[in-house]
Amino acid sequence: MTEQFRTSLAILRRKQVENETGLARSTIYDRMKDGTFPSAIKIGVKAVGWRAGDIDRFLENPAGFRA
Repeated sequence: MTEQFRTSLAILRRKQVENETGLARSTIYDRMKDGTFPSAIKIGVKAVGWRAGDIDRFLENPAGFRA
Protein backbone atom coordinates (compact mmCIF):
# COMPACT_ATOMS: atom_id res chain seq x y z
CA MET A 1 0.00 0.00 0.00
CA THR A 2 1.29 3.46 -0.88
CA GLU A 3 1.54 6.06 1.87
CA GLN A 4 -0.01 9.34 0.87
CA PHE A 5 1.32 12.61 2.19
CA ARG A 6 1.11 16.20 1.17
CA THR A 7 3.40 19.14 1.44
CA SER A 8 2.35 22.57 2.59
CA LEU A 9 2.66 23.69 -1.04
CA ALA A 10 0.17 21.13 -2.35
CA ILE A 11 -2.93 22.64 -3.92
CA LEU A 12 -6.34 21.54 -2.67
CA ARG A 13 -9.45 21.93 -4.77
CA ARG A 14 -12.73 23.24 -3.35
CA LYS A 15 -14.30 19.82 -2.66
CA GLN A 16 -11.18 18.75 -0.77
CA VAL A 17 -11.27 21.98 1.25
CA GLU A 18 -14.97 21.45 2.00
CA ASN A 19 -14.29 17.89 3.18
CA GLU A 20 -11.34 18.89 5.37
CA THR A 21 -12.92 21.97 6.95
CA GLY A 22 -16.56 20.89 7.09
CA LEU A 23 -17.53 24.25 5.61
CA ALA A 24 -19.94 24.71 2.72
CA ARG A 25 -18.90 26.48 -0.49
CA SER A 26 -20.86 29.61 0.35
CA THR A 27 -19.34 29.78 3.84
CA ILE A 28 -15.83 29.42 2.46
CA TYR A 29 -16.33 32.33 0.05
CA ASP A 30 -18.10 34.48 2.67
CA ARG A 31 -15.22 33.94 5.10
CA MET A 32 -12.66 34.68 2.38
CA LYS A 33 -14.35 38.06 1.86
CA ASP A 34 -14.10 39.00 5.53
CA GLY A 35 -10.56 37.66 5.90
CA THR A 36 -11.31 34.76 8.22
CA PHE A 37 -10.43 32.05 5.69
CA PRO A 38 -7.36 31.61 3.47
CA SER A 39 -7.56 33.17 0.03
CA ALA A 40 -7.82 30.95 -3.01
CA ILE A 41 -5.16 31.05 -5.70
CA LYS A 42 -5.92 30.96 -9.40
CA ILE A 43 -4.67 27.74 -11.01
CA GLY A 44 -6.40 28.01 -14.36
CA VAL A 45 -8.85 30.03 -16.42
CA LYS A 46 -11.83 28.81 -14.38
CA ALA A 47 -10.09 27.00 -11.55
CA VAL A 48 -8.92 27.96 -8.08
CA GLY A 49 -7.32 26.07 -5.24
CA TRP A 50 -5.96 26.59 -1.76
CA ARG A 51 -2.46 25.88 -0.46
CA ALA A 52 -2.58 22.91 1.90
CA GLY A 53 -0.40 24.76 4.41
CA ASP A 54 -2.89 27.64 4.54
CA ILE A 55 -5.76 25.22 5.20
CA ASP A 56 -3.71 23.44 7.88
CA ARG A 57 -3.03 26.76 9.63
CA PHE A 58 -6.74 27.59 9.44
CA LEU A 59 -7.67 24.23 10.97
CA GLU A 60 -5.24 24.74 13.87
CA ASN A 61 -7.19 27.82 14.99
CA PRO A 62 -10.33 28.48 12.91
CA ALA A 63 -11.76 31.08 15.28
CA GLY A 64 -8.59 33.15 15.37
CA PHE A 65 -7.49 32.86 11.75
CA ARG A 66 -6.75 36.12 9.98
CA ALA A 67 -5.55 36.13 6.40
